[in-house]
Amino acid sequence: MNQNSDFSTRATFRRLIPYISPHKRGLYAACLALIVNAATDAGLLSLLKPLMNGVGFGSVAPDSLRWLPLAVIALVTIRGLSGYASDYCMAWVSGRVVMSMRRQIFNHLMGMPVRFHNSNSSGSLLTKITYDSERVASASSDTLISLVRNTASIISLMVLMVWNSWQLSLVLLIAAPVIALSVKAVSGRFRRISRDLQNSMGSVAVSTEQMLRNHREVRMFGGQTVERKRFADTSDEMRKHGLKMVSVAALSEPFIQVIASLALAAILYAASFPSVLETLSAGSVTVVFSAMFMIMRPLKSLTSLNAGFQQGMTACHSLFSLLDMPKERDEGTLTGEGIKGEIEFRNVSFRYENSEDYALRNVSFRVPAGKTVALVGRSGSGKSTMVSLIPRFYDDYEGEILLDGQELRSYRLKSLREKISLVSQHVHLFDASLADNIAYACPEHTTREEIRDAASRAYADVFIDKMPDGLDTLAGENGVQLSGGQRQRIAIARALLKKTPLLILDEATSALDNESEHAIKMSLDDIKQQCTVLIIAHRLSTIEACDEIIVMDDGRISERGHHKELLQQTGLYSKLHEMQFAAQQ
Repeated sequence: MNQNSDFSTRATFRRLIPYISPHKRGLYAACLALIVNAATDAGLLSLLKPLMNGVGFGSVAPDSLRWLPLAVIALVTIRGLSGYASDYCMAWVSGRVVMSMRRQIFNHLMGMPVRFHNSNSSGSLLTKITYDSERVASASSDTLISLVRNTASIISLMVLMVWNSWQLSLVLLIAAPVIALSVKAVSGRFRRISRDLQNSMGSVAVSTEQMLRNHREVRMFGGQTVERKRFADTSDEMRKHGLKMVSVAALSEPFIQVIASLALAAILYAASFPSVLETLSAGSVTVVFSAMFMIMRPLKSLTSLNAGFQQGMTACHSLFSLLDMPKERDEGTLTGEGIKGEIEFRNVSFRYENSEDYALRNVSFRVPAGKTVALVGRSGSGKSTMVSLIPRFYDDYEGEILLDGQELRSYRLKSLREKISLVSQHVHLFDASLADNIAYACPEHTTREEIRDAASRAYADVFIDKMPDGLDTLAGENGVQLSGGQRQRIAIARALLKKTPLLILDEATSALDNESEHAIKMSLDDIKQQCTVLIIAHRLSTIEACDEIIVMDDGRISERGHHKELLQQTGLYSKLHEMQFAAQQ
Protein backbone atom coordinates (compact mmCIF):
# COMPACT_ATOMS: atom_id res chain seq x y z
CA MET A 1 0.00 0.00 0.00
CA ASN A 2 1.02 3.56 -0.48
CA GLN A 3 2.47 4.83 2.75
CA ASN A 4 3.99 7.99 1.37
CA SER A 5 0.82 10.06 1.25
CA ASP A 6 0.05 12.78 3.77
CA PHE A 7 -0.74 11.11 7.07
CA SER A 8 -1.76 14.23 8.97
CA THR A 9 -5.13 14.35 10.71
CA ARG A 10 -6.12 17.52 8.87
CA ALA A 11 -5.38 16.13 5.42
CA THR A 12 -7.12 12.82 6.15
CA PHE A 13 -10.21 14.49 7.59
CA ARG A 14 -10.33 16.86 4.61
CA ARG A 15 -10.60 13.84 2.31
CA LEU A 16 -13.41 12.45 4.44
CA ILE A 17 -15.50 15.61 4.05
CA PRO A 18 -16.74 14.81 0.49
CA TYR A 19 -18.29 11.62 1.86
CA ILE A 20 -20.09 13.60 4.58
CA SER A 21 -21.12 16.65 2.52
CA PRO A 22 -24.06 14.99 0.69
CA HIS A 23 -25.61 14.29 4.09
CA LYS A 24 -24.82 17.62 5.72
CA ARG A 25 -28.47 18.34 6.55
CA GLY A 26 -28.57 15.33 8.82
CA LEU A 27 -25.24 16.38 10.30
CA TYR A 28 -26.49 19.91 10.99
CA ALA A 29 -29.65 18.55 12.59
CA ALA A 30 -27.59 16.25 14.81
CA CYS A 31 -25.23 19.04 15.84
CA LEU A 32 -28.14 21.35 16.66
CA ALA A 33 -29.76 18.64 18.76
CA LEU A 34 -26.44 18.01 20.55
CA ILE A 35 -26.03 21.70 21.34
CA VAL A 36 -29.57 21.89 22.71
CA ASN A 37 -28.90 18.72 24.72
CA ALA A 38 -25.74 20.20 26.23
CA ALA A 39 -27.45 23.53 26.97
CA THR A 40 -30.06 21.76 29.10
CA ASP A 41 -27.28 20.81 31.55
CA ALA A 42 -26.45 24.46 32.07
CA GLY A 43 -30.17 25.26 32.25
CA LEU A 44 -30.76 22.71 35.00
CA LEU A 45 -27.73 23.94 36.89
CA SER A 46 -28.86 27.55 36.68
CA LEU A 47 -32.02 26.62 38.59
CA LEU A 48 -29.88 26.33 41.74
CA LYS A 49 -29.34 30.08 41.90
CA PRO A 50 -32.87 31.17 42.90
CA LEU A 51 -32.95 28.40 45.47
CA MET A 52 -29.62 29.29 47.08
CA ASN A 53 -29.93 33.07 47.10
CA GLY A 54 -32.29 32.78 50.09
CA VAL A 55 -31.50 31.07 53.38
CA GLY A 56 -33.10 27.66 52.77
CA PHE A 57 -36.43 26.88 51.08
CA GLY A 58 -38.34 29.01 53.58
CA SER A 59 -36.88 32.17 52.15
CA VAL A 60 -37.73 31.27 48.56
CA ALA A 61 -40.74 33.01 47.06
CA PRO A 62 -43.73 30.66 46.57
CA ASP A 63 -44.01 31.68 42.92
CA SER A 64 -40.50 30.32 42.32
CA LEU A 65 -41.40 26.94 43.74
CA ARG A 66 -44.39 26.77 41.40
CA TRP A 67 -42.51 27.35 38.13
CA LEU A 68 -39.27 25.51 39.05
CA PRO A 69 -40.88 22.00 38.83
CA LEU A 70 -42.35 22.87 35.43
CA ALA A 71 -38.95 24.16 34.27
CA VAL A 72 -37.25 20.93 35.41
CA ILE A 73 -39.80 18.77 33.57
CA ALA A 74 -39.49 20.90 30.42
CA LEU A 75 -35.67 20.82 30.43
CA VAL A 76 -35.51 17.07 31.05
CA THR A 77 -38.04 16.46 28.25
CA ILE A 78 -36.03 18.62 25.86
CA ARG A 79 -32.88 16.81 26.89
CA GLY A 80 -34.42 13.41 26.13
CA LEU A 81 -35.88 14.43 22.76
CA SER A 82 -32.68 16.17 21.63
CA GLY A 83 -30.61 13.16 22.70
CA TYR A 84 -32.77 10.82 20.60
CA ALA A 85 -32.68 13.18 17.61
CA SER A 86 -28.90 13.56 17.74
CA ASP A 87 -28.25 9.81 18.03
CA TYR A 88 -30.64 8.98 15.19
CA CYS A 89 -29.33 11.67 12.84
CA MET A 90 -25.70 10.79 13.47
CA ALA A 91 -26.38 7.07 12.98
CA TRP A 92 -28.10 7.93 9.68
CA VAL A 93 -25.18 10.08 8.51
CA SER A 94 -22.47 7.63 9.56
CA GLY A 95 -24.34 4.71 8.02
CA ARG A 96 -24.56 6.56 4.71
CA VAL A 97 -20.90 7.57 4.84
CA VAL A 98 -19.65 4.06 5.56
CA MET A 99 -22.00 2.54 2.96
CA SER A 100 -20.76 4.86 0.20
CA MET A 101 -17.14 4.29 1.21
CA ARG A 102 -17.55 0.51 1.30
CA ARG A 103 -19.19 0.55 -2.12
CA GLN A 104 -16.37 2.64 -3.54
CA ILE A 105 -13.73 0.33 -2.05
CA PHE A 106 -15.55 -2.77 -3.33
CA ASN A 107 -15.82 -1.31 -6.83
CA HIS A 108 -12.19 -0.18 -6.68
CA LEU A 109 -11.02 -3.67 -5.69
CA MET A 110 -12.90 -5.17 -8.64
CA GLY A 111 -11.03 -2.78 -10.93
CA MET A 112 -7.57 -3.44 -9.51
CA PRO A 113 -5.10 -5.32 -11.74
CA VAL A 114 -4.26 -8.96 -11.21
CA ARG A 115 -0.80 -7.99 -9.97
CA PHE A 116 -2.41 -6.23 -7.00
CA HIS A 117 -4.46 -9.25 -5.97
CA ASN A 118 -1.41 -11.48 -6.37
CA SER A 119 0.54 -9.39 -3.86
CA ASN A 120 -2.26 -8.75 -1.32
CA SER A 121 -4.05 -11.47 0.60
CA SER A 122 -7.83 -11.56 0.52
CA GLY A 123 -7.82 -11.56 4.35
CA SER A 124 -6.07 -8.19 4.57
CA LEU A 125 -8.36 -6.70 1.93
CA LEU A 126 -11.42 -8.06 3.72
CA THR A 127 -10.17 -6.36 6.89
CA LYS A 128 -10.19 -3.03 5.10
CA ILE A 129 -13.82 -3.40 4.03
CA THR A 130 -14.97 -4.56 7.48
CA TYR A 131 -12.70 -3.42 10.32
CA ASP A 132 -11.29 -0.24 8.77
CA SER A 133 -14.68 0.97 7.59
CA GLU A 134 -16.11 0.36 11.07
CA ARG A 135 -13.34 2.53 12.48
CA VAL A 136 -14.40 5.22 10.02
CA ALA A 137 -17.97 4.84 11.30
CA SER A 138 -16.68 5.42 14.82
CA ALA A 139 -14.80 8.54 13.71
CA SER A 140 -17.79 9.94 11.83
CA SER A 141 -20.51 9.16 14.40
CA ASP A 142 -19.54 8.26 17.97
CA THR A 143 -16.54 10.54 17.94
CA LEU A 144 -18.41 13.45 16.43
CA ILE A 145 -21.34 12.98 18.83
CA SER A 146 -19.03 13.06 21.80
CA LEU A 147 -17.02 15.94 20.38
CA VAL A 148 -20.01 18.22 19.74
CA ARG A 149 -21.92 17.25 22.88
CA ASN A 150 -19.00 17.61 25.28
CA THR A 151 -17.66 20.74 23.62
CA ALA A 152 -21.10 22.32 23.79
CA SER A 153 -21.37 21.26 27.45
CA ILE A 154 -18.04 22.84 28.31
CA ILE A 155 -18.90 26.05 26.45
CA SER A 156 -22.36 26.33 28.00
CA LEU A 157 -21.00 25.68 31.49
CA MET A 158 -18.21 28.23 30.97
CA VAL A 159 -20.76 30.79 29.77
CA LEU A 160 -22.78 30.09 32.90
CA MET A 161 -19.68 30.59 35.06
CA VAL A 162 -18.70 33.82 33.32
CA TRP A 163 -22.27 35.09 33.63
CA ASN A 164 -22.21 34.53 37.39
CA SER A 165 -18.56 35.51 38.06
CA TRP A 166 -16.17 36.47 35.30
CA GLN A 167 -13.36 36.97 37.85
CA LEU A 168 -13.34 33.31 38.94
CA SER A 169 -13.80 32.08 35.38
CA LEU A 170 -10.55 33.70 34.22
CA VAL A 171 -8.62 30.85 35.84
CA LEU A 172 -10.15 28.38 33.34
CA LEU A 173 -8.98 30.49 30.41
CA ILE A 174 -5.42 30.11 31.68
CA ALA A 175 -5.73 26.32 32.02
CA ALA A 176 -7.36 25.79 28.59
CA PRO A 177 -4.18 26.22 26.45
CA VAL A 178 -2.26 23.81 28.69
CA ILE A 179 -4.97 21.18 28.27
CA ALA A 180 -5.06 21.72 24.49
CA LEU A 181 -1.29 21.27 24.18
CA SER A 182 -1.45 18.08 26.26
CA VAL A 183 -4.11 16.59 23.98
CA LYS A 184 -2.08 17.46 20.89
CA ALA A 185 1.03 15.84 22.36
CA VAL A 186 -0.60 12.43 22.77
CA SER A 187 -2.40 12.52 19.39
CA GLY A 188 0.72 11.52 17.46
CA ARG A 189 1.27 8.60 19.79
CA PHE A 190 -2.31 7.47 19.28
CA ARG A 191 -1.89 7.59 15.49
CA ARG A 192 1.25 5.44 15.50
CA ILE A 193 -0.29 2.83 17.78
CA SER A 194 -3.50 2.81 15.71
CA ARG A 195 -1.53 2.10 12.53
CA ASP A 196 0.28 -0.82 14.21
CA LEU A 197 -3.03 -2.09 15.60
CA GLN A 198 -4.62 -2.14 12.13
CA ASN A 199 -1.62 -3.96 10.65
CA SER A 200 -1.84 -6.62 13.36
CA MET A 201 -5.60 -6.92 12.73
CA GLY A 202 -4.81 -7.63 9.07
CA SER A 203 -2.28 -10.30 10.10
CA VAL A 204 -4.88 -11.99 12.30
CA ALA A 205 -7.36 -12.00 9.39
CA VAL A 206 -4.74 -13.43 7.00
CA SER A 207 -3.75 -16.18 9.44
CA THR A 208 -7.38 -17.14 10.01
CA GLU A 209 -8.21 -17.07 6.32
CA GLN A 210 -5.27 -19.34 5.43
CA MET A 211 -6.26 -21.88 8.07
CA LEU A 212 -9.90 -21.94 6.95
CA ARG A 213 -9.08 -22.04 3.24
CA ASN A 214 -6.42 -24.74 3.60
CA HIS A 215 -7.99 -26.74 6.42
CA ARG A 216 -7.54 -30.04 4.56
CA GLU A 217 -3.81 -29.50 4.07
CA VAL A 218 -3.49 -28.45 7.72
CA ARG A 219 -5.05 -31.73 8.83
CA MET A 220 -3.27 -33.88 6.27
CA PHE A 221 0.23 -32.62 7.04
CA GLY A 222 -0.30 -32.15 10.77
CA GLY A 223 0.06 -28.38 10.57
CA GLN A 224 -2.14 -27.61 13.57
CA THR A 225 0.86 -26.75 15.72
CA VAL A 226 2.31 -24.42 13.08
CA GLU A 227 -1.01 -22.64 12.50
CA ARG A 228 -1.71 -22.46 16.23
CA LYS A 229 1.64 -20.80 16.87
CA ARG A 230 1.25 -18.40 13.93
CA PHE A 231 -2.18 -17.30 15.12
CA ALA A 232 -1.00 -17.05 18.73
CA ASP A 233 1.87 -14.77 17.71
CA THR A 234 -0.27 -12.48 15.56
CA SER A 235 -3.08 -12.26 18.12
CA ASP A 236 -0.54 -11.55 20.88
CA GLU A 237 0.93 -8.74 18.78
CA MET A 238 -2.54 -7.30 18.37
CA ARG A 239 -3.11 -7.57 22.12
CA LYS A 240 0.08 -5.65 22.83
CA HIS A 241 -0.86 -2.80 20.49
CA GLY A 242 -4.32 -2.65 22.02
CA LEU A 243 -2.80 -2.51 25.49
CA LYS A 244 -0.52 0.33 24.43
CA MET A 245 -3.55 2.25 23.20
CA VAL A 246 -5.32 1.78 26.53
CA SER A 247 -2.16 2.68 28.45
CA VAL A 248 -1.65 5.98 26.64
CA ALA A 249 -5.33 6.88 27.05
CA ALA A 250 -5.29 5.91 30.73
CA LEU A 251 -2.24 8.07 31.41
CA SER A 252 -3.48 11.10 29.47
CA GLU A 253 -6.85 11.24 31.26
CA PRO A 254 -5.53 11.66 34.84
CA PHE A 255 -2.87 14.08 33.62
CA ILE A 256 -5.46 16.41 32.13
CA GLN A 257 -7.71 15.96 35.16
CA VAL A 258 -4.83 17.05 37.42
CA ILE A 259 -4.48 20.23 35.35
CA ALA A 260 -8.23 20.82 35.66
CA SER A 261 -8.10 20.18 39.40
CA LEU A 262 -5.33 22.78 39.72
CA ALA A 263 -7.64 25.26 37.99
CA LEU A 264 -10.42 24.32 40.41
CA ALA A 265 -8.08 24.77 43.36
CA ALA A 266 -7.10 28.19 42.03
CA ILE A 267 -10.77 29.17 41.81
CA LEU A 268 -11.34 28.01 45.39
CA TYR A 269 -8.35 30.04 46.52
CA ALA A 270 -9.49 33.12 44.58
CA ALA A 271 -12.96 32.85 46.09
CA SER A 272 -11.49 33.10 49.60
CA PHE A 273 -10.55 36.77 49.13
CA PRO A 274 -13.04 39.15 50.78
CA SER A 275 -13.06 41.47 47.75
CA VAL A 276 -14.30 38.57 45.61
CA LEU A 277 -16.77 37.27 48.17
CA GLU A 278 -18.41 40.69 48.45
CA THR A 279 -19.39 40.58 44.76
CA LEU A 280 -20.91 37.08 44.89
CA SER A 281 -24.22 35.83 46.19
CA ALA A 282 -24.69 32.37 47.64
CA GLY A 283 -26.48 31.29 44.48
CA SER A 284 -23.67 32.54 42.23
CA VAL A 285 -21.01 30.73 44.27
CA THR A 286 -23.05 27.51 44.15
CA VAL A 287 -23.54 27.75 40.39
CA VAL A 288 -19.88 28.53 39.67
CA PHE A 289 -18.52 25.67 41.75
CA SER A 290 -21.14 23.21 40.50
CA ALA A 291 -20.36 24.17 36.90
CA MET A 292 -16.65 23.72 37.58
CA PHE A 293 -17.21 20.22 38.92
CA MET A 294 -19.52 19.37 36.02
CA ILE A 295 -16.89 20.45 33.47
CA MET A 296 -14.66 17.59 34.66
CA ARG A 297 -16.95 14.97 33.11
CA PRO A 298 -17.06 16.28 29.51
CA LEU A 299 -13.37 17.15 29.77
CA LYS A 300 -12.60 13.54 30.64
CA SER A 301 -14.78 12.32 27.76
CA LEU A 302 -12.97 14.57 25.30
CA THR A 303 -9.61 13.23 26.49
CA SER A 304 -10.62 9.58 26.02
CA LEU A 305 -12.23 10.52 22.70
CA ASN A 306 -8.84 11.26 21.17
CA ALA A 307 -7.91 7.56 21.03
CA GLY A 308 -11.03 6.58 19.08
CA PHE A 309 -10.72 9.56 16.78
CA GLN A 310 -7.10 8.78 15.93
CA GLN A 311 -8.05 5.15 15.22
CA GLY A 312 -10.72 6.41 12.84
CA MET A 313 -8.30 8.73 11.07
CA THR A 314 -5.76 5.91 10.74
CA ALA A 315 -8.47 3.71 9.22
CA CYS A 316 -9.41 6.53 6.84
CA HIS A 317 -5.82 6.89 5.73
CA SER A 318 -5.57 3.14 5.15
CA LEU A 319 -8.67 3.18 2.94
CA PHE A 320 -7.62 6.32 1.09
CA SER A 321 -4.21 4.77 0.40
CA LEU A 322 -6.03 1.86 -1.23
CA LEU A 323 -8.28 4.17 -3.25
CA ASP A 324 -5.21 6.12 -4.43
CA MET A 325 -3.75 3.03 -6.08
CA PRO A 326 -4.27 2.97 -9.86
CA LYS A 327 -6.88 0.65 -11.33
CA GLU A 328 -6.51 -1.40 -14.48
CA ARG A 329 -5.60 0.72 -17.46
CA ASP A 330 -8.58 1.01 -19.77
CA GLU A 331 -7.68 3.55 -22.42
CA GLY A 332 -9.06 1.64 -25.39
CA THR A 333 -11.86 2.94 -27.58
CA LEU A 334 -12.88 -0.06 -29.71
CA THR A 335 -16.07 -1.90 -28.78
CA GLY A 336 -15.17 -5.14 -30.48
CA GLU A 337 -18.39 -5.47 -32.46
CA GLY A 338 -18.21 -8.17 -35.11
CA ILE A 339 -15.02 -9.80 -33.76
CA LYS A 340 -14.29 -13.14 -35.43
CA GLY A 341 -11.58 -14.33 -33.06
CA GLU A 342 -8.29 -14.13 -34.95
CA ILE A 343 -5.36 -13.96 -32.51
CA GLU A 344 -1.79 -12.99 -33.37
CA PHE A 345 1.29 -12.60 -31.15
CA ARG A 346 4.11 -10.46 -32.56
CA ASN A 347 7.45 -10.66 -30.75
CA VAL A 348 5.76 -10.76 -27.34
CA SER A 349 7.95 -10.86 -24.22
CA PHE A 350 6.74 -10.65 -20.65
CA ARG A 351 8.06 -10.97 -17.12
CA TYR A 352 6.26 -10.83 -13.81
CA GLU A 353 6.74 -8.06 -11.32
CA ASN A 354 9.85 -8.43 -9.12
CA SER A 355 11.18 -11.14 -11.44
CA GLU A 356 14.35 -10.78 -13.48
CA ASP A 357 13.62 -13.76 -15.76
CA TYR A 358 11.22 -13.49 -18.67
CA ALA A 359 8.22 -15.84 -18.64
CA LEU A 360 7.78 -15.26 -22.40
CA ARG A 361 10.61 -14.54 -24.81
CA ASN A 362 9.93 -13.10 -28.26
CA VAL A 363 6.85 -15.24 -28.95
CA SER A 364 5.20 -14.93 -32.37
CA PHE A 365 2.34 -16.97 -33.84
CA ARG A 366 -1.07 -16.52 -35.48
CA VAL A 367 -4.34 -18.35 -34.92
CA PRO A 368 -6.88 -17.82 -37.73
CA ALA A 369 -10.50 -17.32 -36.72
CA GLY A 370 -12.40 -20.56 -36.19
CA LYS A 371 -9.29 -22.68 -35.70
CA THR A 372 -8.35 -24.79 -32.70
CA VAL A 373 -4.78 -24.48 -31.47
CA ALA A 374 -3.18 -26.33 -28.56
CA LEU A 375 -0.35 -25.10 -26.35
CA VAL A 376 1.76 -27.81 -24.73
CA GLY A 377 5.03 -27.98 -22.85
CA ARG A 378 6.56 -28.64 -19.48
CA SER A 379 5.25 -26.88 -16.37
CA GLY A 380 6.55 -23.31 -16.21
CA SER A 381 7.15 -23.05 -19.93
CA GLY A 382 4.85 -20.00 -20.27
CA LYS A 383 1.59 -21.52 -21.56
CA SER A 384 -0.74 -20.10 -18.89
CA THR A 385 1.11 -16.79 -18.95
CA MET A 386 0.48 -16.54 -22.67
CA VAL A 387 -3.29 -17.04 -22.44
CA SER A 388 -3.56 -14.72 -19.40
CA LEU A 389 -2.31 -11.87 -21.61
CA ILE A 390 -5.22 -12.22 -24.04
CA PRO A 391 -7.94 -11.00 -21.59
CA ARG A 392 -5.37 -8.41 -20.43
CA PHE A 393 -4.93 -9.70 -16.91
CA TYR A 394 -1.44 -8.29 -17.50
CA ASP A 395 -0.98 -5.59 -20.11
CA ASP A 396 2.62 -4.46 -19.61
CA TYR A 397 3.98 -6.92 -22.15
CA GLU A 398 6.50 -6.08 -24.83
CA GLY A 399 5.55 -6.49 -28.48
CA GLU A 400 2.01 -6.70 -29.85
CA ILE A 401 -0.99 -8.97 -29.36
CA LEU A 402 -3.64 -8.50 -32.06
CA LEU A 403 -7.29 -9.51 -32.02
CA ASP A 404 -8.78 -9.31 -35.51
CA GLY A 405 -5.86 -7.11 -36.51
CA GLN A 406 -6.25 -4.61 -33.66
CA GLU A 407 -3.91 -4.36 -30.67
CA LEU A 408 -5.57 -5.66 -27.50
CA ARG A 409 -4.93 -2.42 -25.63
CA SER A 410 -7.00 -0.51 -28.18
CA TYR A 411 -10.16 -2.35 -27.04
CA ARG A 412 -12.22 -1.35 -24.03
CA LEU A 413 -11.61 -3.87 -21.27
CA LYS A 414 -15.27 -4.71 -20.77
CA SER A 415 -15.85 -5.16 -24.50
CA LEU A 416 -12.72 -7.28 -24.89
CA ARG A 417 -13.57 -9.65 -22.06
CA GLU A 418 -17.14 -10.01 -23.29
CA LYS A 419 -15.65 -11.69 -26.38
CA ILE A 420 -13.55 -14.20 -24.44
CA SER A 421 -14.50 -17.26 -22.39
CA LEU A 422 -11.87 -18.71 -20.07
CA VAL A 423 -11.91 -22.00 -18.20
CA SER A 424 -8.86 -22.51 -15.99
CA GLN A 425 -7.66 -25.56 -14.11
CA HIS A 426 -8.44 -23.73 -10.84
CA VAL A 427 -12.20 -23.53 -11.05
CA HIS A 428 -13.98 -20.98 -8.85
CA LEU A 429 -17.70 -21.41 -8.24
CA PHE A 430 -20.04 -19.19 -6.26
CA ASP A 431 -22.15 -20.20 -3.28
CA ALA A 432 -25.29 -20.36 -5.40
CA SER A 433 -27.30 -22.88 -7.41
CA LEU A 434 -25.71 -24.78 -10.29
CA ALA A 435 -27.99 -22.90 -12.69
CA ASP A 436 -26.84 -19.55 -11.31
CA ASN A 437 -23.20 -20.64 -11.60
CA ILE A 438 -23.64 -21.69 -15.22
CA ALA A 439 -25.51 -18.49 -16.10
CA TYR A 440 -23.25 -16.25 -13.98
CA ALA A 441 -23.27 -12.64 -15.22
CA CYS A 442 -25.18 -13.65 -18.35
CA PRO A 443 -28.10 -11.49 -19.49
CA GLU A 444 -31.28 -11.93 -17.48
CA HIS A 445 -33.15 -13.21 -20.51
CA THR A 446 -31.10 -16.43 -20.54
CA THR A 447 -33.63 -19.23 -20.48
CA ARG A 448 -33.64 -22.43 -18.47
CA GLU A 449 -33.43 -24.41 -21.71
CA GLU A 450 -30.23 -22.58 -22.73
CA ILE A 451 -28.68 -23.32 -19.33
CA ARG A 452 -29.63 -26.99 -19.60
CA ASP A 453 -28.28 -27.16 -23.17
CA ALA A 454 -24.91 -25.73 -22.06
CA ALA A 455 -24.78 -28.24 -19.20
CA SER A 456 -25.55 -31.05 -21.64
CA ARG A 457 -22.81 -29.98 -24.06
CA ALA A 458 -20.35 -29.89 -21.14
CA TYR A 459 -21.49 -33.39 -20.11
CA ALA A 460 -22.59 -31.94 -16.75
CA ASP A 461 -26.21 -33.07 -17.04
CA VAL A 462 -25.09 -36.62 -16.23
CA PHE A 463 -24.48 -35.77 -12.56
CA ILE A 464 -26.88 -32.81 -12.34
CA ASP A 465 -29.88 -35.00 -13.17
CA LYS A 466 -28.95 -37.39 -10.35
CA MET A 467 -29.09 -34.62 -7.74
CA PRO A 468 -32.35 -34.17 -5.79
CA ASP A 469 -32.70 -30.49 -6.77
CA GLY A 470 -31.11 -30.74 -10.21
CA LEU A 471 -29.96 -27.37 -11.49
CA ASP A 472 -31.23 -25.77 -8.27
CA THR A 473 -28.68 -27.69 -6.17
CA LEU A 474 -26.41 -25.38 -4.19
CA ALA A 475 -22.74 -25.66 -5.14
CA GLY A 476 -21.49 -24.53 -1.71
CA GLU A 477 -18.58 -22.20 -1.08
CA ASN A 478 -16.27 -22.49 -4.09
CA GLY A 479 -18.16 -25.61 -5.19
CA VAL A 480 -17.31 -27.63 -2.09
CA GLN A 481 -20.37 -29.87 -2.67
CA LEU A 482 -18.96 -31.02 -6.02
CA SER A 483 -16.00 -33.11 -7.08
CA GLY A 484 -13.11 -31.61 -9.02
CA GLY A 485 -14.34 -33.03 -12.31
CA GLN A 486 -17.88 -31.83 -11.66
CA ARG A 487 -16.65 -28.31 -10.92
CA GLN A 488 -14.72 -28.26 -14.17
CA ARG A 489 -17.74 -29.37 -16.17
CA ILE A 490 -19.85 -26.61 -14.58
CA ALA A 491 -17.13 -24.09 -15.53
CA ILE A 492 -17.04 -25.42 -19.10
CA ALA A 493 -20.84 -25.14 -19.31
CA ARG A 494 -20.59 -21.54 -18.12
CA ALA A 495 -18.07 -20.79 -20.89
CA LEU A 496 -20.18 -22.51 -23.55
CA LEU A 497 -23.30 -20.57 -22.53
CA LYS A 498 -21.44 -17.28 -23.00
CA LYS A 499 -21.05 -18.05 -26.74
CA THR A 500 -17.97 -15.93 -27.39
CA PRO A 501 -15.81 -15.86 -30.55
CA LEU A 502 -12.76 -16.89 -28.49
CA LEU A 503 -12.66 -19.82 -26.04
CA ILE A 504 -9.62 -20.51 -23.85
CA LEU A 505 -9.30 -23.82 -21.99
CA ASP A 506 -6.40 -23.75 -19.54
CA GLU A 507 -6.11 -27.37 -18.38
CA ALA A 508 -9.90 -27.42 -18.31
CA THR A 509 -10.06 -31.22 -18.68
CA SER A 510 -7.34 -32.07 -16.15
CA ALA A 511 -9.79 -33.38 -13.51
CA LEU A 512 -12.12 -35.27 -15.88
CA ASP A 513 -12.38 -39.04 -16.16
CA ASN A 514 -11.86 -40.68 -19.53
CA GLU A 515 -15.58 -40.90 -20.31
CA SER A 516 -16.17 -37.20 -19.48
CA GLU A 517 -13.05 -36.21 -21.36
CA HIS A 518 -14.30 -38.01 -24.46
CA ALA A 519 -17.65 -36.21 -24.18
CA ILE A 520 -15.91 -32.83 -23.86
CA LYS A 521 -13.81 -33.63 -26.93
CA MET A 522 -16.97 -34.36 -28.88
CA SER A 523 -18.48 -31.09 -27.61
CA LEU A 524 -15.40 -29.14 -28.67
CA ASP A 525 -15.60 -30.73 -32.13
CA ASP A 526 -19.13 -29.31 -32.37
CA ILE A 527 -18.24 -25.76 -31.36
CA LYS A 528 -14.76 -25.29 -32.82
CA GLN A 529 -16.26 -24.21 -36.14
CA GLN A 530 -18.16 -21.47 -34.29
CA CYS A 531 -15.23 -19.87 -32.45
CA THR A 532 -11.47 -19.81 -32.05
CA VAL A 533 -10.27 -22.24 -29.40
CA LEU A 534 -6.98 -22.17 -27.49
CA ILE A 535 -6.32 -25.28 -25.44
CA ILE A 536 -3.60 -25.78 -22.84
CA ALA A 537 -3.28 -29.46 -22.03
CA HIS A 538 -0.82 -31.80 -20.41
CA ARG A 539 -2.91 -34.78 -21.46
CA LEU A 540 -1.92 -34.92 -25.10
CA SER A 541 -4.75 -37.30 -25.98
CA THR A 542 -7.17 -34.34 -25.83
CA ILE A 543 -5.40 -32.30 -28.52
CA GLU A 544 -4.49 -34.80 -31.24
CA ALA A 545 -7.22 -33.48 -33.54
CA CYS A 546 -6.30 -29.76 -33.13
CA ASP A 547 -5.58 -27.72 -36.23
CA GLU A 548 -2.14 -26.86 -34.87
CA ILE A 549 -0.05 -27.64 -31.80
CA ILE A 550 2.44 -25.12 -30.43
CA VAL A 551 5.15 -26.53 -28.15
CA MET A 552 6.51 -24.13 -25.51
CA ASP A 553 9.86 -24.48 -23.77
CA ASP A 554 11.38 -21.93 -21.38
CA GLY A 555 9.11 -19.12 -22.60
CA ARG A 556 9.82 -19.75 -26.29
CA ILE A 557 8.13 -21.62 -29.11
CA SER A 558 10.30 -24.65 -29.77
CA GLU A 559 8.04 -26.57 -32.18
CA ARG A 560 4.74 -26.19 -34.00
CA GLY A 561 2.71 -28.30 -36.37
CA HIS A 562 0.13 -31.09 -36.47
CA HIS A 563 0.17 -34.06 -34.14
CA LYS A 564 1.70 -36.51 -36.63
CA GLU A 565 4.25 -33.98 -37.88
CA LEU A 566 5.51 -33.30 -34.34
CA LEU A 567 5.81 -37.00 -33.57
CA GLN A 568 8.02 -37.45 -36.61
CA GLN A 569 10.33 -34.59 -35.55
CA THR A 570 11.44 -36.55 -32.44
CA GLY A 571 11.61 -33.29 -30.47
CA LEU A 572 10.12 -32.20 -27.15
CA TYR A 573 6.54 -33.05 -28.17
CA SER A 574 7.58 -36.55 -29.15
CA LYS A 575 9.32 -37.04 -25.79
CA LEU A 576 6.28 -35.80 -23.88
CA HIS A 577 4.04 -38.11 -25.88
CA GLU A 578 6.30 -41.11 -25.26
CA MET A 579 6.38 -40.43 -21.50
CA GLN A 580 2.59 -40.24 -21.30
CA PHE A 581 2.16 -43.32 -23.47
CA ALA A 582 4.61 -45.26 -21.29
CA ALA A 583 2.85 -44.12 -18.11
CA GLN A 584 -0.48 -45.46 -19.43
CA GLN A 585 0.95 -48.94 -20.08
